[in-house]
Amino acid sequence: MPDRHARFVRSALTDSEVAEVAVVDELARRLRTHLEVRRDEIDRVHVHRASSSAVQAVVGELLREIGFDEEVVLTPQDGFVTRARPDFVFPIADGRGIIAEVERGGTTTNNHDLKDFWKVHIAKDAQHLFLVVPAANWNEAGQARERPFARVAHRLAAFFGDARREVDVLSAHVFGYGSDAPAAR
Repeated sequence: MPDRHARFVRSALTDSEVAEVAVVDELARRLRTHLEVRRDEIDRVHVHRASSSAVQAVVGELLREIGFDEEVVLTPQDGFVTRARPDFVFPIADGRGIIAEVERGGTTTNNHDLKDFWKVHIAKDAQHLFLVVPAANWNEAGQARERPFARVAHRLAAFFGDARREVDVLSAHVFGYGSDAPAAR
């Protein structure tokens, strides 16, 4: 089974950030296991023209179980007109947290991955991103029209590993869901 998890962490961390990343990594491990265990169920709802809310419901079961809140409006900041409302938010400590987004069709075609990353960058109370994306999106004929997981992992990697390119996101975890072939109907 291919590895469908990519982890990115800022190049220089304080001691408290190292401890915080350890907490985030454990939550990421649990989400990764959940996606693997529930792959067949996700495959049944991740079909051509299906609603993204169906996949979000399966992923959200675990996120809610481990303490993520759903559809929370982030703390507004002076100078920004955004009223960001991510799919899920996990508070780690006062002013510290994780945003989790579940994407489907527009992951890369509409740059939802980069918008989600930017949301964490400008958020006053989030420093980490869990981005859950399809391993593949299917066309009507049952062929993969795109493979978002690999592309998203490559795109987000550009923001880590070199202090000059890094932004105000401490870590990002990209998870790929679903199988490499569409579910039989």
